[in-house]
Parts: sequence; structure tokens; C-alpha cells
Amino acid sequence: MRTGMRLLMVVAVALLAARASAAAFVLSSQCPASFENRGGRCRLHSAYDQYASLRDAGVGGLKTGLPAVRDGFAPREIDLGRYLFFDPALSANGRVACASCHDPGRGFSDPRGRSRGVDGREVRRNAPSLWNVAFLQRFFWDGRAHSLEEQVQGPLYGAAEMATTPARLVSTLNGVAAYRELFAQVYPDAAAGIRSEHVYRALAAFESSLVSLNSRYDLYAHGVSDALSPHELEGLNIFRSFVARCAECHTPPLFTNQQIAVIGMPEPDGRALDPGAGAISNEPMLRGGFKVPSLRNVALTAPYGHAGQFPTLRETVAFYTGGRGHAVPLGEQLRIHWHIWEPKLSDYELDRLVDFLGALTDESFRPATPPVVPSGLPVPH
Repeated sequence: MRTGMRLLMVVAVALLAARASAAAFVLSSQCPASFENRGGRCRLHSAYDQYASLRDAGVGGLKTGLPAVRDGFAPREIDLGRYLFFDPALSANGRVACASCHDPGRGFSDPRGRSRGVDGREVRRNAPSLWNVAFLQRFFWDGRAHSLEEQVQGPLYGAAEMATTPARLVSTLNGVAAYRELFAQVYPDAAAGIRSEHVYRALAAFESSLVSLNSRYDLYAHGVSDALSPHELEGLNIFRSFVARCAECHTPPLFTNQQIAVIGMPEPDGRALDPGAGAISNEPMLRGGFKVPSLRNVALTAPYGHAGQFPTLRETVAFYTGGRGHAVPLGEQLRIHWHIWEPKLSDYELDRLVDFLGALTDESFRPATPPVVPSGLPVPH
């Protein structure tokens, strides 16, 4: 970005911030839906609490418990993170917010195959959904981050994404009177100045509240026998079968085993192979490997694949019946995951799988998009 344009953005934010006041922003003292306030901390509660640990459940039976969850944030901390998530002031040019690429109306993902950052530059991969990230142990398609706080720093400081710096981030937020007051309400030590660690934690708090566990599949799992249609029930049986083997990686009830898998998915537009996790670990076994994504709300998050390779769910599930390694580029010797083989599913079976995946949709606890944010900049819609 040119220095002059950057200066104009800073001046504009300063003028807006001068008019902003924390009085116009009241942080919620209520925990989000499905969370209980226990001693001032929000603890997740769901019907899955009554079931045994996922570790002993094979490929995820209907009465299987969830992995450990990241919770225990204060209500106002979560709400502060919500404002930050939707505020473009966190980016270098004041135009890109977290919500710009993690659209709540699209399952907290991006309808573009590859997201675009502050200068319109296309990033390499598709923005994954944020639903249920509180249960995850690794983040990004290549699994390089191991906490929500570490994860949020990737897009904040990525040159092709929000492109800010730690110094610019805290300078911008400390220049907004409303943010200074709100952060001090949540973090008493922020009265001496907002620090980057405060920002990371507040964003992590908000992201941890994005819980989706009330789909029609969940009703069925908890004993409502007619919650799934006949076609959806057929799709569930195919999904869990030892022919399709979907559930071995997309393990219920989270619908991911959180592992890295090399599946040999093609790159879009003839692009060179993305080494994925192999570039992080330098392990040949992981070349072309990517994190197994959760399928929760997957019907809302097209396109699919680490680079948005497939426009529809039908095309995506069809890839898995095309034969082991059928899309691997010439000259590449990828170590394809042993679960990937040639199930030879029929068109009818593929259609039923898509029907079932639609039963994983649940946005009942989707948080409200704030109409205005403390910086006064336009909220992404």
C-alpha cells in the first residue's frame, strides 16, 4: 500500500475514533447460547456431555462424546471478540475484517475459492469454516497452529491477508477511545494500554463460542428416530459403512478426526502442487497433506477442498470414488492415506451422501453481526 493511502486511512480512523465512545457499546454479561455461566466463566453444555469419550468410540457411534473443548472465557470477553471479529480496523488498510473471509452467512467460510486480502491479492487456500473450532487441536489447512491465539495471528499479519503488524494493530486500537474503555473493562491491565495478547485472547474467546451441535443429525443421535428423512438415513449408513469409509476420517460427532491426511486432491487451474503440511514438517510422508475438515454446516461452505477445487458437494464426494491417487500430478509420488481407495459408489449412493451432509446444518446459535463497530468503519456484510 502507498504511504499516502496508509496515512489517509490512519487519519480517517482517528477522526471516527474521536467521535466513538464506549457508552455506545455495552458488552454482554450473558454467556452465548448453550454456555452456562459458572463463576463468571462460560462453560459449554450440550447433550453430548452424557456420552463417553471419543477416544473409545471407533468411528463415532451415535452415543459418542465430543473431544475436549476450549471454553471458560468471560461473557464480556467473548462479546469484545465479536466486535473485533467484524472490525476492519484490524487490517492494514481498514477494509478487511476477519468476517470478510469468514462470512457468518456462509458457515463462517468464504464463498470464493481463494480469499482476497487488503490489496486484492488472492491467497493460496480457501478460508475454512470456524464452526466448532473450540474442539480443534490444530488450525489452518496445514495444521501449523496449535491454539486459537496462534491461529488468529496468521491472517492478521499475513501479507496477502490483513497485512497489519503487532505495532500497528495495538496503535490503531489504542487510538480508538471506545476500544480503550472496552478492553479495560475486560482486562484490567489493558488500562495501561491494549496489548496484542489481549486482542488474540478476545478473538479466541469469540471463536470458541461458535458452536453448532443442534442439527437434525444431532436430534437423531440423541434418540429422535424420525429426525432424518429416509434418504438422509440411507446416506448416514453409507457414510459410516466400511465401503465408503467416510466416518473413519470425518468421525462423528465432530465429523473430523483432526488428523493430517494425504488424499491426492487436484489443484485448481493447473496450479503446482501445494505441499500442505509437508512444507511445515519437511516430512515426505506429509507432502500434499491437509487437515481433515469438520463437515458441520458443510452444505453452507461451498466451494470445497483446500483451494476451493470443487463447486458443489456432489462433485466433492464423487472425487472419493474416482480411485486411489487418480488426480495426483505426474511426477509426484504422494503417500496417499490408506483410507483412500476405490469404493465404486453408485450415483444413487453419492446422492444419498449429499442428502445426509445437508442434515449436519445448524446455525441456531449463530451470533448477531454488530450493526456498528467501535472504530466506526463499515461492517462487512
